[in-house]
Amino acid sequence: MESNYYPLDVNKSNKLTRIFQLIFGIICIMVAIIWLILNFNALKSSVTLWITIIFLIVFGYYQIISGLGKAEKFIEIGQDRIRLKRNSFLPPTVLKADEIEKIEIFPLNIVFFMKQNRTTILRFGTTYTDNIEPVKDSILSFAAVNTLSIEEKIEEF
Repeated sequence: MESNYYPLDVNKSNKLTRIFQLIFGIICIMVAIIWLILNFNALKSSVTLWITIIFLIVFGYYQIISGLGKAEKFIEIGQDRIRLKRNSFLPPTVLKADEIEKIEIFPLNIVFFMKQNRTTILRFGTTYTDNIEPVKDSILSFAAVNTLSIEEKIEEF
């Protein structure tokens, strides 16, 4: 079984958009630093100034990692492990086959029950449903190769 990679983002940005994100992120961080230097004396009394600087730095960081392609959400299903990145800021979670106790598949999410009494949930969106079936099929074949317990459940509303 070869490694299967599925993006979980709503849309894919092109090279020009990523360049603008990178430039805009650098500008945001530069503005935050200049704002900090120019208003250094007012930092002691102004909470609003701190909020503005922190927002600009975090937003600039997000724009930079998006421009570099590091903020993409994905699931990568390999032979003996699953890499899952559900959040743009956090690093991917690695789920090894020997650590997974069972997998439950629902129509719009997949729940991984780990042997350490921990669960990891992959939630699909309802806007773009193109990747749901291929991901489910890959998870089923991953479970079959690694002899994992798997249940397909149907939610009724």
